[in-house]
Amino acid sequence: MFHFADFELDPQRAELRGRNGETIRLRPKSFDMLELLATNAGRVLSKQELIEALWPDVHVSDDSLFQCIREIRAALGDEKRELIRLVSGRGYLFDVAVSRASDAIPVSDPVAPEAPPPAIVPDVAAQPPTIRSRFAMRGPAAFAVAAALVTLVGLATAAPILAPRFIFTPKPPVISVTPIAAASGDAEQVAMAAEVTGRLTNGLAKIDGIRVVAPQSTAPAAPQVTSAVSADLVVSGEVQKTTGGWEVRARMIASATGEVRWAGTAVVADEGGPALQQMRLAAGIGHPLALRINALVSGAAPSGRDAELAAGRARVAIEQASAVINQTSHERFSAAQAMLEKALAADPDNVDIEVALASHLMRGIQSVWYDPADVAATESRARAMLEHALRAKAGYVPVLEAYCRFLTATNSLSESLVACARALSFDPWHGTALYNLGLTQMLQGRFDDALSTFRQADDYGTPQVSRWTWLLGTGLVYALTERYAEALPWLERSLAITAGTGRSQMLLAAVYYKLGRYEEAKAEMVRGLALRPGSSTVNIALPTKNASQAFIAGMDRLLGIQVEIGLPTR
Repeated sequence: MFHFADFELDPQRAELRGRNGETIRLRPKSFDMLELLATNAGRVLSKQELIEALWPDVHVSDDSLFQCIREIRAALGDEKRELIRLVSGRGYLFDVAVSRASDAIPVSDPVAPEAPPPAIVPDVAAQPPTIRSRFAMRGPAAFAVAAALVTLVGLATAAPILAPRFIFTPKPPVISVTPIAAASGDAEQVAMAAEVTGRLTNGLAKIDGIRVVAPQSTAPAAPQVTSAVSADLVVSGEVQKTTGGWEVRARMIASATGEVRWAGTAVVADEGGPALQQMRLAAGIGHPLALRINALVSGAAPSGRDAELAAGRARVAIEQASAVINQTSHERFSAAQAMLEKALAADPDNVDIEVALASHLMRGIQSVWYDPADVAATESRARAMLEHALRAKAGYVPVLEAYCRFLTATNSLSESLVACARALSFDPWHGTALYNLGLTQMLQGRFDDALSTFRQADDYGTPQVSRWTWLLGTGLVYALTERYAEALPWLERSLAITAGTGRSQMLLAAVYYKLGRYEEAKAEMVRGLALRPGSSTVNIALPTKNASQAFIAGMDRLLGIQVEIGLPTR
């Protein structure tokens, strides 16, 4: 048992508890990282050490590490980065006094002590601990003792001593990613196929609840992942150069039956450079593939013809509603809501439709499409729907992403950081979850972090229906920090996709004004007010509950500019 600051880390129960004893949720990888940091408190751990300890069987990018660090900091309330410090050029330091005490017979010692040992602060300077995996930390003696206990008194007696998640957790499905083939032997296509394979495998390796393996390849950019474990599902594909861009086709097959469990295609334009094209091709395949894997693992995939037909109808309703709001206006937004309401009335137990409607309601609140008098009731309804969906499918990405959106919209900032990270732990390419994570960082005044998150979402470009959101978010961060020339192209790109929000036009008006383009500024403000009648400084700004002073100051400055152009004050 580790004790530090106001927290208690219980490895046997896999729980992090706060000062009042409440359990703080962490993903398994994040929990393991926190235990590793606590074990090595006072010692700088390099990124490579952390990655090798937590992902010993796969090659992953630094982003997997950063996601865990972000989630841990959010759980500990370490917004100032005082507990987990980045030591430039070296790694991460858990800079807090940690005491360690035992409340049970330690499995690493074959002889139980007569009395629990006193809580002590590890002398990391005198005896630097060695990093190992969770199993290796316990050593061979731990397995010997556990085996003896099982033999003598049975699994039921041994279970409280052994970490429950290592006994009772179902075996994760094994997914093999075979090298994506090039349509021709052309060097450019071969290199593109290898890079997309590597990026796809790295992304899949970040997903909780699955194990990713791949064969050795001689291609220099291919992922170096090996395993003798037989795969449950096999992912393969082909990439080819097309007129004006690239196309990749992929499929996932059940190895036992040969049944195709998923197939998809991604296309990117020949612009932005090879690195961006590689990221977008991998994301274009990885995002829908991750959702399909999540549906299979969480039991949300339809089984049987009737279930498949119902799922198909739900998918059509959701896609139609999404298509309608892609060019948002009040009328189109209301039409999309009516579609979802009708679909849910026809299939009230469908979690996908329920979540889509709850997400739609929260989008309306964030975009100020509802009358102020209706916001509280709309928020309450969305919360009830999401809580029902969470009870039904707690590990299902659409539910988690919608909950992330809800917490962001209601300015529950610490909780939204964790919820958005949870959604990304099952689909690292989910741009909507990244967008809401970026919004939360922006509200906290972490503008550089927000820009990085929005740009990552833009690099992936998935899902396509949300592309305008992170473009708008990037433009807003630049405007809040008075970098108006940098804000301009992002806002113009956002409006080229979705031209009817009203709020976007008003923000663009402020940017034009600060760049000396006064007539264009006035014209954009007129357009914004026409799209959103009744707008004023009272209802156009983002909510400031729990927001940082840096964000509030930036928003007040923008509102002042917009008032000069013509935004009413009430």
